[in-house]
Amino acid sequence: MGKSTVKAGIITFLGTNCETDTKRACESFGWQSEYIWHADRITRNYDIIFLPGGFAYGDHISAGRIAKLSPAVKSLPIGKSLIVGICNGFQILTEAKLLSGALTFNENLKFISKVVPLEFQGEIINIPVAHHQGNYTGLGNEEVFLRYAGDVNGSDDRIAGIFDRSNKIIGMMPHPERAVFKELGLTDGRKVFEYFNEIL
Repeated sequence: MGKSTVKAGIITFLGTNCETDTKRACESFGWQSEYIWHADRITRNYDIIFLPGGFAYGDHISAGRIAKLSPAVKSLPIGKSLIVGICNGFQILTEAKLLSGALTFNENLKFISKVVPLEFQGEIINIPVAHHQGNYTGLGNEEVFLRYAGDVNGSDDRIAGIFDRSNKIIGMMPHPERAVFKELGLTDGRKVFEYFNEIL
């Protein structure tokens, strides 16, 4: 059923650009939400914490390489709050070794920005992707909860999202926050946010 009252925190880095979309998506479900500055340690209690998309620190050195060192990431309440890394957030979680594997350059070496079909919970949903380093490899013990319906970027086994259930950590490349409002033409992202609520 999920929780009726949800408190969400959204970490923002220098270069994050999806924090507002993520916050508005949370609020569309009635969740309380607030931003967490990357330079601050996390001291408040949250049901769910997002590491949203963007280009933290301009992706200097490599995507997520610098952001993993931030106080906010180092103080993530592992195993307590549900932690969700979307796109750049997924890259940060792998760089921080909080999720297995690595996200490397897309097989075609191009930035990919389009709506893609995804296999999710026994159905096909359509959600945007926007990444240059989304080619996932090196799955560990995590569950694959989201797959591309076709080969998008060269990811092993068409992996689009993984879930470490024991530590309550999710990483995914597609952007569900961009597919929440009917005014934008897509609403399948709502199913992903509902899934987050179910597993809190």
